[in-house]
Amino acid sequence: MKTEFEHCIRCTLCVENCPVFRVDKDYPGPKQAGPDAVRFRAGNEAPVDEWVHKCAQCKRCDVACPYGVNPSELIQAAQVRYSEEHGKGLAATLFAGNYYLGLLGSLFAPVANAVTKNKGMKKLFRMLGISTYMTFPRFHFRTLSRSWRWKGDVKRKRKVVFFHGCYLDNNAPDLGRSMTGLLADLGIRVKVPRQVCCGVPALANGDLKQAKGFAAKNGSILAGYIDRGYDVIYSCTSCGNALTQEYPGVLDAPEGKKISENTYDIHEYILMLMEAGEINPDFAPLNKRVAYHIPCHLRSMGIGYPAAKLLRMIPGLTLHIHDDNCCGLSGSYGFKTKFEDNATQLGRIAGEAILERDPDLLISDCGACRMQLKHFTKLSTMDPTELLRLSLSNRP
Repeated sequence: MKTEFEHCIRCTLCVENCPVFRVDKDYPGPKQAGPDAVRFRAGNEAPVDEWVHKCAQCKRCDVACPYGVNPSELIQAAQVRYSEEHGKGLAATLFAGNYYLGLLGSLFAPVANAVTKNKGMKKLFRMLGISTYMTFPRFHFRTLSRSWRWKGDVKRKRKVVFFHGCYLDNNAPDLGRSMTGLLADLGIRVKVPRQVCCGVPALANGDLKQAKGFAAKNGSILAGYIDRGYDVIYSCTSCGNALTQEYPGVLDAPEGKKISENTYDIHEYILMLMEAGEINPDFAPLNKRVAYHIPCHLRSMGIGYPAAKLLRMIPGLTLHIHDDNCCGLSGSYGFKTKFEDNATQLGRIAGEAILERDPDLLISDCGACRMQLKHFTKLSTMDPTELLRLSLSNRP
C-alpha cells in the first residue's frame, strides 16, 4: 500500500466525496471501512461485515485524501479477504470471470444477444442476483481481436500496442477499430496484441488469484513489446487504472513498473505527440453542445482530462465537464441486484446534472458510464475519440 493506514488524519474528506455513502447511509463510508477498520483488525479476526462490498471501488476517496492514504486499497483488501472467508456468491463468481463470459458471448453472439433480451431469462438472471434494469451490451462475433493485428505504415517512427480490454473487444469492436484507425491516421503504427482481461473484474469481485493470473499473462506480453520499442495505449480508464496502478501494486505483474511507466491514455498520448511537434492534427468545426462525463477511474489516475484538452481545440464545440458525480454502474457493481438501488440512484443524480445543460450529445471515456447514463438521460452517446475522428474527417 502506498501509505500506511496510520497516516489517516481522520478529516472525513473521503466520506464526503464517497458517492455510495451519499445514497446509502447503511454503508459507513471509506474512512470506517478502510483506515478505521484496519486499526482494529487483528490477524485472526474476521475482517468486517458484508457491507464492505458496498464500496464500488470508484477511488474518489483516494483522490480526496489530503495525506496520500488510499482508502480504496484498504477496502479492497478487506473485500478480497471477506470473499475468501465467506464465498463470493454466484453473481460475483460469474462477473469475476467476465473475460470468459465475453469469449462465449462473442463466439455465440446471436444466441447470447437473444438470451439477454428474453423476458423469461431476465427473471432467471434476477434469481441469480444479476440486475436487469438496464439493457445488456450486445455481443459481436467479429471482435476487435479477431479482425486484424496491424494498422499503419511499418516505417512510422511511433509504434504502439493497443490494450483494448473486454468491452471494446466483445461489445464495441467497431469503436475499437475507430480508435486504432484514429491513431493510424495520425501517423502511428498500431498493433493489437494477444491479451486477456486486465484483471479488474476479478479483483472487484474478490478473486485475487484470477486477477493476478490475468495480470501475469498480460504483463509478460506487454513487457516484451515495450522492450522492442513499443508504447502501450489504452482507452478504457478501468483498464488503464489496472495497467498503471494495480499491476505494479496489488496484482504484482511481471515488469509491472515497466508497464506502468510506458502506458498511456489514448488522448494523453496524442497530446504528448502534439506537444513534441511530431503531429499537428487540423480539426474542422463541429457545432455541438457536448456533456463530457468524467469517469471516476480517470480522475483517480492524476493525468488530468486529456480528451477535454483535445476537444477544446475543435472550433464550434461547446464542452461542459461533469466530474462531480459517479455514474453508479462501476463495472459489474451495478449489475448486481443487491447494489441496484445504489447504482440507479447515482445514475439518476448524474443524469439529471447532465440534462440541466441541455446537451446535444453525451460523451465519456468509459463504456460502462456511457451505457448507464444513456439509460437515464436517453441522450446519444459517443467516446471522445469518435468526436475527434469526426472532426478530422470533416476537414476537406
